[in-house]
Amino acid sequence: PPLGLLQVVKQCVRVPVFVMIRPRGGDFLYSDREVEVMKADIRLAKLHGADGLVFGALTEDGRIDTELCTALLAVCRPLPVTFHRAFDMVHDPLVALETLISLGFERVLTSGCDSSALEGLSLIKRLAEQAKGRIVVVPGGGITERNLQRILEGSTASEFHCSARSARDSGMKFRNPNVTMGASFSAPEYSIKVADVAKVRTLNAIAKNIL
Repeated sequence: PPLGLLQVVKQCVRVPVFVMIRPRGGDFLYSDREVEVMKADIRLAKLHGADGLVFGALTEDGRIDTELCTALLAVCRPLPVTFHRAFDMVHDPLVALETLISLGFERVLTSGCDSSALEGLSLIKRLAEQAKGRIVVVPGGGITERNLQRILEGSTASEFHCSARSARDSGMKFRNPNVTMGASFSAPEYSIKVADVAKVRTLNAIAKNIL
């Protein structure tokens, strides 16, 4: 996120705020210049109040990039670090989990190497059992009020991740229908995705009832 967003969020909430370090979309194989950007972003996030960091990096053959992760973790410390859903693109998730534990990550976010946490539920449960408390396995990907209970109970997870967003119509009265500010399949300019307070409260209530 931009630093302005981090600063404003820190002023508005009292929960820990973890900042994702991701210099671009696409894959998780980073160039030397991109690594420079990631290190700079980590330092700035720490300077401006981040309570933890989130990143992921892979080698070209689909394994955890231990060398890069070690270097980035060193910059992140003493803050806790989560390995994000780059994990879902690894060659062997069970081996990758042990690698993350040995490197010292506190959490791993995963959809169970499937298109959603519900579809990857069996692997998420297997990962949580393998972890045995050495790392927190956090299910994420397509989690909603309708499936959260099934995912928490089926995975034995103690935490979860979801966007809890809704679409809000733009306040713009004048609209140019002939222009899009991105690819033709990108989100429309006059629809805004925002965190939905009602969804967050509902999800929290479901989770507290289970956990």
